[in-house]
Amino acid sequence: MDWIGELKDHVGDSAIITDPADKAPFLKEWRDRYTGTAAAVVQPHSPQDVAACLAFASKHGIPVVPQAGNTGLVGGQIPDASGRAMIVSVAKLNKVREVDPISNTMTVDAGVVLQTIQQQADKVDRLFPLSLGAEGSCMIGGNLGTNAGGTGVLAYGNTRDLVMGLEVALPDGRLMNTLSKLRKDNTGYDLKHLFIGSEGTLGIITGVTLKLFAKPKAMRTAFIGLASPHAALALFGQMQALAGPSLTGFELMPRLGIDFVAAHLEGARDPLEGKHAWYVLAEISSGRNEEDAEALLMEAMEAAFEMGLIEDAVVAQSLDQAQAFWHIRHGMSEAQKPEGGSIKHDVSVPVASVPDFLDEAMAAVVEMVPGSRPLPFGHLGDGNIHFNVSQPVGGDRQAFLDQWAAMNDRVHGIVTAYGGSISAEHGVGQAKRNMLTVVKDPVALDLMRTIKKAIDPNGIMNPGKVLPD
Repeated sequence: MDWIGELKDHVGDSAIITDPADKAPFLKEWRDRYTGTAAAVVQPHSPQDVAACLAFASKHGIPVVPQAGNTGLVGGQIPDASGRAMIVSVAKLNKVREVDPISNTMTVDAGVVLQTIQQQADKVDRLFPLSLGAEGSCMIGGNLGTNAGGTGVLAYGNTRDLVMGLEVALPDGRLMNTLSKLRKDNTGYDLKHLFIGSEGTLGIITGVTLKLFAKPKAMRTAFIGLASPHAALALFGQMQALAGPSLTGFELMPRLGIDFVAAHLEGARDPLEGKHAWYVLAEISSGRNEEDAEALLMEAMEAAFEMGLIEDAVVAQSLDQAQAFWHIRHGMSEAQKPEGGSIKHDVSVPVASVPDFLDEAMAAVVEMVPGSRPLPFGHLGDGNIHFNVSQPVGGDRQAFLDQWAAMNDRVHGIVTAYGGSISAEHGVGQAKRNMLTVVKDPVALDLMRTIKKAIDPNGIMNPGKVLPD
């Protein structure tokens, strides 16, 4: 491409990758479901260089695909097959700019790995609560772009709720700076929320000021076996009524998931002696002491045993054992890969509707593909279920995956009937964008297009993502 040489004058030769082998890791999603091509991958070394890239791209009409850790699951970070795109990776923007434990804030570049942020907070006796399976490789810029959820949403909210301010490179080359430690600032539109969850279709987030929280003095984690999601929902109500905001985790898993993890995930084993149809991983945190966390958990579990909600349970006796419990939960997606094809849905329904939704949706997919193995798991406490379906044992992988669109339609139809969302925390990307015309309010969709046109009039930012044709 003729423009590559000219771009080097703006960002430097070392920031541009054109060798096919070096570009390859940026061109496919980790599950190999989405692949694309690009003229170049650019890794700017500063927010100003990111802005310069966008100004250049806007001038020359070059499509820009922002990319962070490339752990996304809906293809939002992958270019199309035209070969025209410039991937702008924020990986070199990896500075922790400031940690302020008095203000309970941290300001970082967009390319800082999530786990690094957690560790930096821990060093000053603070907590950054965003936590998900890919936290060792995903970057905060991608978490912001997709408004990631994770296992801490029940107590702390989505990524959107953890942000004080943003620095964003705009398509015209300007750099918007709303980085702030202020808890109160009513000086007009809160523009950061336009860019959080926009999946790079409006600009590229280059920096963020994040909220930190008091670190719990103690946590107690239980792995619980029970008969059904209905029992799990009743248990959730019981524990939340007793523990309130101290209930910081409540994850639902089926027996099939435990079998997969025990078979395929290194270091994982079934925590309970007997087998149960469903499991809950519950966590209670205390800002006071270990005795308080222990008392809250035991009181809640004793009441649940008396109500017949729990069949068996084990409470972690050490931090290592608690981490082993969470290792099982975080390994659910990875453990499905050796079992063949898996059709995935990231959906949410009202918390009270989760058991009925699961009953209906599991029956529907087995009716569609006899022998298919539903493996729904996730955040019962906030209504977000990863409704995954593994192929029949011994079945043809590709023939099963060919059912992806039809199964999506069936499951999403059930989700919509329960007043739910077809994208709870993974984003829209290219996977779900054309579904929005069915599930999104038409006025809201029209307003989204208006905002896109106003901020990105040349349409260079991540074309073919989020907004439907």
